This record gives sequence, structure tokens and C-alpha cells, in this order.
Amino acid sequence: MTLLAIIVAAVIGGLASAAVAAIALYFKLASIERWVAFAVGAMLGVVFLDILPHALAEGVAPASLMGWVLAGVLFFFFLEKLVIWRHSHGDLTPRAEGGDSHAHHGHHGHHHGHGHAHDGGRSGLMVLIGDSLHNATDGVVIAAAFLADFNLGVVTSLAIIAHEVPQEVSDFFVLLHSGYSRRKAFLYNFISSLSMVVGGVIAFFALAHAEAYVTPVLAFAAASMLYVAVADLIPSLHRQFSLRDTLQQMLMIGLGVASVSATHLLLHGGH
Repeated sequence: MTLLAIIVAAVIGGLASAAVAAIALYFKLASIERWVAFAVGAMLGVVFLDILPHALAEGVAPASLMGWVLAGVLFFFFLEKLVIWRHSHGDLTPRAEGGDSHAHHGHHGHHHGHGHAHDGGRSGLMVLIGDSLHNATDGVVIAAAFLADFNLGVVTSLAIIAHEVPQEVSDFFVLLHSGYSRRKAFLYNFISSLSMVVGGVIAFFALAHAEAYVTPVLAFAAASMLYVAVADLIPSLHRQFSLRDTLQQMLMIGLGVASVSATHLLLHGGH
């Protein structure tokens, strides 16, 4: 049943994020910024209201747990640095599509800009490879959460869907910019999103027989969400700094946190 839940959550996560991203393309780009703010609230809510409290409630030593989270944050920082160093020789211009500088867990960064408009689709290919790796990582996070607790798996899956939407929209624009047709861009984006299922299934079989690793993986899951929210998504929100934009962002962040809190109360009955 746990494996089935992981597969269903991963499939829904991939389908929902790709579908909503496609729909979002028909609205103004400002709506994407609101999705980014909502994702920030949802991810921070899952980290501080679900993943970390659950791990502590299981009797994990606080110092050990926080040590793993710290290691995770530093790991994602270093990983993102490697990607930036690797690709900065070709393009030093930040990516501007959709206003989203989300580095996707460090797998591909901020460098897919206008310099690649006629690169034969190389930047689009990089996005697809990076997106597939990122989605596989999300699958691992979902699997670890479900193995720890079913309700935690549900809440974590919802937060992942929330942050996938602005990412998928941003990736879609990069693919179009690289010369892909709308149809091919959506198809390839959708296929890459299904790598979440692959990551989830592999993680299930790997972690189911190594329960000692579930807590470190959960800590790394918390670190990845924390890093993406704070290092990638929040800086992109600072590009809109008018009072109106700030109030909208705060509202959407609050709604993101509230959605996680409401889901937590619904699933856990207030406990």
C-alpha cells in the first residue's frame, strides 16, 4: 500500500504540475509570481510544521537531526555552485523567463537566458536533464515521507506540487526559447515530470530495507525545500518590491503556510 501511495502521489504530482503549468501559460506572468510566493509558504510550512516536528516526535536526537539539515543545506549550496561554475563560461546572464530564478534543487541554475535563443536547443536539453534529476529527487522525498508516515507523505506531496508549478512554467519558457514547438515543449516537460515516479519507486525499495536512513533522507528533504525556498524562490520575489507586490506576496506566502497547516489538521485531527 505504501508503494502504491508513493506511485499515485508521484504520478499526480507530475500530472498536476505539468497541467497547471500549461494552464498558467494562458495567464499574465504576474500569476506565476504569485505561484512562486505560494510555493515559498507551502515549502517552509512543510519543513517547520511537518517534517522536522515528525522526526523529533519519533525520538530522533535534535542535535543529530539539525546536523543532517545543516549538512543538506550546505550540500545543495555546493551542488548549485558546481552547476554555476560548469555553465557560467557560456552565459553569465540570469534567466528572466517568468521572473523565476528557481535553481531546481541546484540541478540547473539561473543561466538559461537570452544568450541561448539560437543554441540548437542545448539549453532546452539541459533544462530537461536537470528537470528530470530534480523530479527524481522529489520522488525520493515523497517516498521517504510516506515511509515515515502516510499523512506526512500526503502533506509533503502537496507541497512538492505547489513548488513544481512555477518551475514547470519557467522550464516551458526556456524550451520555447530554445526553439521547441509548444507541443514538443509540453510533451518533453511532461515526460521529464514522470521521472518523479522512477525516483519514488527506487527510493521505496532502497529505504524500505534501510530504515536507519529514513531520518537522514527526511532531514535532507527538509534541507532541499528550505534551500530552494530561501536561496532561490525568495530572491526572485524581491524583484517586485512595490507595496502592492509585497502585500500580494505576503498574502500568498501566508496562504501557502495555511494550506499546509489546514492539511495537517485535516489528516492528523489536530494532533
